Amino acid sequence: MPKNRRASRTARVLLPGAVAVVLLAGCAQGSGEAASAPGSEAASAPGSASPGGTSPGGSPSASRAPATGTPSPAGGRAAGTLLVADFGSDTVTFVDPARGATGSVVVGTAPYGLVLGEDGRAWVATAEGVAVVDTSARRRIALVPYRTATGPVTTGEYRGGGMGIALAPDGRRVFVGVNVPGGNGTLEVIDTAALRVTDTVPVGRRPFDVDVSRDGGEVYATNHDSFDVTVVDAGTLAPRRVEVAPYGTEGGLGSWLKPHYSAVRPSDGKLLLPFEGERLAVVDPRTGRTTIEPMTADTHQHGTTVTPDGTLFTVGTGPIDPAEDEGPSLTVRRPDGTERVYPLDGPHEDVAVSPDGRTAYVTGGFTRDGYWDGLSVVDLESGDTRRLPAGSRPLGIVVL
Repeated sequence: MPKNRRASRTARVLLPGAVAVVLLAGCAQGSGEAASAPGSEAASAPGSASPGGTSPGGSPSASRAPATGTPSPAGGRAAGTLLVADFGSDTVTFVDPARGATGSVVVGTAPYGLVLGEDGRAWVATAEGVAVVDTSARRRIALVPYRTATGPVTTGEYRGGGMGIALAPDGRRVFVGVNVPGGNGTLEVIDTAALRVTDTVPVGRRPFDVDVSRDGGEVYATNHDSFDVTVVDAGTLAPRRVEVAPYGTEGGLGSWLKPHYSAVRPSDGKLLLPFEGERLAVVDPRTGRTTIEPMTADTHQHGTTVTPDGTLFTVGTGPIDPAEDEGPSLTVRRPDGTERVYPLDGPHEDVAVSPDGRTAYVTGGFTRDGYWDGLSVVDLESGDTRRLPAGSRPLGIVVL
């Protein structure tokens, strides 16, 4: 993308005259994004570089996979059931990657993130509390209420209650980011044996995502509306704020250019936070130092995960400015910085990867308007993509 277009990102904030609209609309401000959702048509792919190359100036090469096509057999190679959080309902839905939904379990109002333990229990952040689901028996076995006061239980992208959620490596504690509408959130700590909240920690505004270091020593809350990550010592529960604002903080709550989701890089424990398909913020949680690496998808980005080999998967939800930006996509970024961008048909939110690394599952729920009830199954070898109806505005996803 031309440098002048990259620079124009800093101007993408809501003007003072639009403040009344800001208070009622999406992710650009404190509660979500103000623009209408992108169209359902996938963007046409620009000319691509060779898949393994590097462009002049050190930017990663990008190859663009076909947007649609008949799925090859590889599209169904990933065995196992998926579990999605139905943000548009009060359920989680079990999904067969080949056949679609196979059943749902009521968990609580507007479930957002979810995480799976080795014991087969899924922990689901809802507006009411953290639901515990026995995925073998397919039933809810507990609902752990929050200690934080979040106001009336509501639905929609601005609702109070749990958002990001993570499990300690030893399985003894769950950490959930709790949104408090109009103010700073908290990180609540749940004892997984006692099934109760044991501690709360102050964090920033709207903790979209929560991650844990590989050794379990730190917890990271990615706070959408305060341009930061709260680093929490898992032993003392002492918090530290690390600002993450590669475009600056101009516009405050009216800015589009805020962090959403992050992933912990396996090789060194640094946090990876994609912004706008243009910049990858690499944050060292020990020093608070951020370095920036270029990205290629040129689209507003949300859900992020990383596989054990260090490959980063990032969901592009669509353009901020349709005249300048590309449409929805999935970026697959190798540890050497090379990228392959898979165009998607319509907005998506989060992503999970099959154990064999050959298939990505991208949820269509989306935190703002334009969502749909299903997920896209992406064959990462051929680039073929198919839609699979499942759930009700599914956001979080795990592979069982």
